[in-house]
Amino acid sequence: MKVLIKNSFATLALLACLTACEVDRLPETNISDETFWRSESDIKLANNYLYTFLPGFNTEDNWSDDAFGLAANNISDGSRLAPATATNDYNNVYNLIRAANNTLEKAPRAAGAVSPAVMDRYLAEARFFRAWGYYLLVQKYGRVPLILKTLTEDSPELTQPAASRDEIFKQMYEDLDFAIAKLPTPTALGNADYGRISNTAALAFKARVALFEGTRAKYHKYGDPNTHLTLAVNAAKAVMDSKEHDLFGNYFDLFQLAGEGRQNRENIIVRQYGVSNTDRVSTHNYYRGSLETGNMNPTKSLADSYLMKDGLPVSKSPLYKAPVKSVDVFTDRDTRMSATFMKAGDPYMTTKPIFDIANLVFNKTGFTFRKYANIDDWNTQASTTDRALLRYAEVLLTYAEAKYELDGAISDADLDLTINRLRARGSVAKLTNALVAANGLNMRDEIRRERRVELAQEGFRYWDLIRWKTAETELVKPVLGNYFFKSEYVSSTVNLTPDNYIIVQAANFRKFDPAKDYLWPLPVNELALNPALQQNPGW
Repeated sequence: MKVLIKNSFATLALLACLTACEVDRLPETNISDETFWRSESDIKLANNYLYTFLPGFNTEDNWSDDAFGLAANNISDGSRLAPATATNDYNNVYNLIRAANNTLEKAPRAAGAVSPAVMDRYLAEARFFRAWGYYLLVQKYGRVPLILKTLTEDSPELTQPAASRDEIFKQMYEDLDFAIAKLPTPTALGNADYGRISNTAALAFKARVALFEGTRAKYHKYGDPNTHLTLAVNAAKAVMDSKEHDLFGNYFDLFQLAGEGRQNRENIIVRQYGVSNTDRVSTHNYYRGSLETGNMNPTKSLADSYLMKDGLPVSKSPLYKAPVKSVDVFTDRDTRMSATFMKAGDPYMTTKPIFDIANLVFNKTGFTFRKYANIDDWNTQASTTDRALLRYAEVLLTYAEAKYELDGAISDADLDLTINRLRARGSVAKLTNALVAANGLNMRDEIRRERRVELAQEGFRYWDLIRWKTAETELVKPVLGNYFFKSEYVSSTVNLTPDNYIIVQAANFRKFDPAKDYLWPLPVNELALNPALQQNPGW
């Protein structure tokens, strides 16, 4: 059973003003009306607004080497300029932070009407979302203003300099630790409150935050990586030990309606859309609007990451045979590949029920993503399938990576607890230290490979390249697509490599400047509004 986190019209009207302008410059509004903040239902309705900031479906994988759209992406190819005005990447996140600060300041007015435990729960939700917002900001911009209260037009914080990374992460950990201590378990939330943030969601998100900063600090050579990596290990292990979560049985169904609701214990945080087209918060058109139309297509680089069933890459496995037709690409491979990539014969769309690879006009790489693909969604153009934002699989991957980065090694026992559970679902042989040694592999690379294929099409790859400091190596490579199966593609003009792979974007059109591109540029107008802010280096 799936229960929606609904926002009443009255609440949305009360809070709508918060979305209209920059959160750090917004004066007090009618949300402070003394008729509000008097009951648990008031606080809950206010917090429902925070959930509207959870990200929906997008094409952010085009920023990475995993995907390419209908045209070049100026983030992945290094051609972007500093924006003149603030975008949603900046303004909308501060809107979320202000809304969270608003709850933290005003919810205590209802202290006489709610118990301390209930009050703490909603304050914990707000602190979780504040941490979520600051993580989005620090990922992109590094140092940003740390705003911990709602501001008025004359607040001195409007002209304060950016806080350091250490200050921001310290605050995020404090907020998440409060959330971990005060939020209910998923079991306690039950069906009635499915979709609300749980204590294991806060733990799992803390593991994500700490892994990001631990590995980024390690490979960019600053700060104290081991402190963050230790937090990542401990938080991930606490989620594992809670027994609140487990892997869903079928990888493809995990991203379909069959994988929704409490019966799927793998999903830890989801962006909810609805139960049906008649009982919904909203809908999306991700399949028809992004996947089928070619706005995001997998690359050869991603395809090559999927192992053969013997646990070896295509370059080393005796199982690998050069494909003669397009379906041969999937033979004896990790089954997550055929759940993530369309292959000839798969259900496709109402006007073309069976997929083939003929169309290079839309699908520039000759590949098409399959996760979340559903013919009914294509027909209605109004899907209510939830977006998984944090899965138990990620927790297992975080534990394995953080353990390896801390110790420089990982035991077979820890691999069995984590990565090998994911490989079993993909019908792939176990990863062991013996397999790595016998085949000239590198354990770090294999752990990273597992993360790439398990979380493909879910928006992680670009940020992984950033934190590992490998973007300068990977993003300057040419973007290649599928092998050009002449008998299957319609006649078209296409550039090919000497060995017959589709060239989508040549290397000479791609660049990555490590002196500046590991941080995003701050919006120029924000620098004018606050002279104490400094632009990131190189921008």
